[in-house]
Amino acid sequence: MVASASDMVDSLGRGVNSLGRWIDARFPLGKLIREHATEYYASKNFNFWYGFGVLATVVLVLQIVTGIALTMNYKPSAAEAFASVEYIMRDVEWGWLIRYLHSTGASAFFIVVYLHIFRGLMYGSYKKPRELVWICGMFIYVCLMAEAFFGYLLPWGNMSYWGAQVIVSLFGAVPVVGEALAEWIRGDFYISDITLNRFFAFHVIAVPLMLVFLVVVHIMALHEVGSGNPDGIEIKDYKDDSGKPVDGVAFHPYHTSKDLVIITVFLIVFAFVVFFVPDMGGLFLEHANFEPANVLQTPEHIAPVWYFTPFYAILRAVPYKLLGVILMGLAVLLPFFLPWLDRCPVKSIRYRGWIFKLALAGFAVSFLVLGYLGLQPVSDTYTLLCRLFAIPYFGFFLLMPLYTSWEKPRQVPERVR
Repeated sequence: MVASASDMVDSLGRGVNSLGRWIDARFPLGKLIREHATEYYASKNFNFWYGFGVLATVVLVLQIVTGIALTMNYKPSAAEAFASVEYIMRDVEWGWLIRYLHSTGASAFFIVVYLHIFRGLMYGSYKKPRELVWICGMFIYVCLMAEAFFGYLLPWGNMSYWGAQVIVSLFGAVPVVGEALAEWIRGDFYISDITLNRFFAFHVIAVPLMLVFLVVVHIMALHEVGSGNPDGIEIKDYKDDSGKPVDGVAFHPYHTSKDLVIITVFLIVFAFVVFFVPDMGGLFLEHANFEPANVLQTPEHIAPVWYFTPFYAILRAVPYKLLGVILMGLAVLLPFFLPWLDRCPVKSIRYRGWIFKLALAGFAVSFLVLGYLGLQPVSDTYTLLCRLFAIPYFGFFLLMPLYTSWEKPRQVPERVR
């Protein structure tokens, strides 16, 4: 019996190896695995901050899978969209779970991406030689914003309708071509069935294709120059006789095993939200969105989903619509220029001066406070606070060439610690 079991295992192993050789003769699968996993060397001293990139990939896959499942029962029609969502929630087997996985996944995606970006700011992931990795990552973020915006209208709830109405109307502030641009985005003179179909096409096909393409390019660019590390040291500069980085380990199995722990913890927290607080008190799913779109009934307080509210607060801080739109756009575009704004030779926050640490802390606090203010109803006090906290947000970027030139960083060690 033992010999028979052993023979079966050996036979199975030979079959797998034979299949692998057959595939490699026709497709470079083995080469891809070696270049991007088993023979891709990353720093030994990764901490938990470096797990958010993997989590972003996990959530992306989750959103694609649940999104496909939802489209099987969703009807992109102004007359049927809201009812089809209710049908998914009440009548489709496990439909409520698929919908909550998708809606919670949207917020989880932004949480993970924001933390991933913050890690990049802390450890200088935008600095040479990773400028292209950073820029590609920022394009992913912009695509993610577009994907969320287009998907926001699809439930055809009252907040979705009026939120889309407000956001699209912002394009009307563009001089000369504004009204024509807003009409082109809507496909009509107002948010209608045509708009819903157009947004559905962008949300389900166009933007996801671009998003997946950019993710692939992002990972390829990262693996070409190598991952950074908390010390900001290029591990490729120190190699042993076999050409392997002395301070690096193979991504698989060493980092994949650590990533599995991070993914497990994330999924536990994610499952808790899905099963117990899927609306997160109105942050993930607004209460007004449980009512069908009504062109005659404006919600008491119109505000975008929480992940857009920092930029919405900047828009509201300015009394002139065009200037507010410009500043809101600038708030999204400024991070693209970080590789050229930062003049400090040191990458990691561990060895940078107190000025940069204070500026980064001010930026993080301003972003969180602006996010909170964007959720609040309009008032003179909140408008004043929006203006005050917009100062450290923009100051972090616009003054960076100055304070990064002045700061006195500590000596960076030759090897990772």
